[in-house]
Amino acid sequence: AESSLLNKLIRTSLVESSQNVEILQRDPSSPLCSVKSFEQLPLKEELLQGIYMAGFNRPSKIQEQALPIMLAYPPQNLIAQSQSGTGKTAAFVLAMLSRVNAAEKYPQCLCLAPTYELALQIGHVVETIGKFCTGIQVAYAVQGNKVPQRVALEEQIVIGTPGTVLDWCFKRRLIDARRIKVFVLDEADIMICVQGFYCQSIRVQKALPKDCQMLLFSATFKEAVREFAMKIVSDAIVIKLREDELTLSNIKQCFLICESSGEKYRALCNIYGSVAIGQAVVFCQTQRTARWLAGEMRWDGHQVAILTAQLTVAQRASIIQHFREGKEKVPIVTNVCARGIDVEQVSIVVNFNLPTYHGTNEPDFETYLHRIGRTGRFGKKGIAFSMVESSNVGLVHKIEKYFR
Repeated sequence: AESSLLNKLIRTSLVESSQNVEILQRDPSSPLCSVKSFEQLPLKEELLQGIYMAGFNRPSKIQEQALPIMLAYPPQNLIAQSQSGTGKTAAFVLAMLSRVNAAEKYPQCLCLAPTYELALQIGHVVETIGKFCTGIQVAYAVQGNKVPQRVALEEQIVIGTPGTVLDWCFKRRLIDARRIKVFVLDEADIMICVQGFYCQSIRVQKALPKDCQMLLFSATFKEAVREFAMKIVSDAIVIKLREDELTLSNIKQCFLICESSGEKYRALCNIYGSVAIGQAVVFCQTQRTARWLAGEMRWDGHQVAILTAQLTVAQRASIIQHFREGKEKVPIVTNVCARGIDVEQVSIVVNFNLPTYHGTNEPDFETYLHRIGRTGRFGKKGIAFSMVESSNVGLVHKIEKYFR
């Protein structure tokens, strides 16, 4: 029930992108091509029908390059980088749906994501594009989704978070990892860098058969992470953005110098008063700051909600639903939700605190990119406000320099 509710509340889509990509491949004789229409791809008629019914007219830039690789025979491994909202999810969803045999009732494709919200977004895309694929079903390996004991899964596609997938594979034996044809690691930089996710993801990956197709996707890839990914994914083709194209061109980025939390709060209230319902998201660095800010705004009569990792799936679903309905005008969220929020109408992001690495005064560039990626979604123009103390203006300059 929780999974179904979130699937209805959160959606993702394809967007136009002018970003150029670089393709690195180990075999220089391997032919690569790009496509300008979905008809040029070896897709079943029911998949084409699902794509067009979902309102997707032609491939995005990343899909033009990635889909011919992912759909090729024999299957090829891929490590791909592309910005938020450019169609990564739809790309690997098409790959999974293309490899599935609907007549075989057991898990054949496995996708890992770092958060509930992302896992459920992916599942919604599978259900939308696969609407006309008779007999193909999706299972959600997320906390709170209770599956009967000793009942073999018949769903061909399993999407979930690492801990629950690990439990389903090795403790409850609901998934036979040896029979998986396609393995997808979404937000691969986080899945590889974060210690808990890393251990769980690697354990699942090592149980897969040697001929399993490996697909790693993310909006950011540090060089060290990319090199590590290539070590665990054999003979991978790499698609990457050029470094000067890491930030979305349709997002205007501004910063406000504030001398105190109170001045930040007054500036936020000024922004709040000028936005329509459902247009803005406010990011805080810690849950403590988020709770303080929400309390201050509610005391002044503003409609806000808090969205943090401490909430259950049902609580997050309720908050997102209220946000869409206009009962809460602005959600205040923490970093952990930066990748899971995908609300189409958001056009303004406010960084109440600039993201920094724990225990340092160094900016967290990847989190900043994912935060501002919540605005300007689906190719629309957006604006990101960052509030910074005068003593921390150097953080802004480092971000400017990094993203050029």
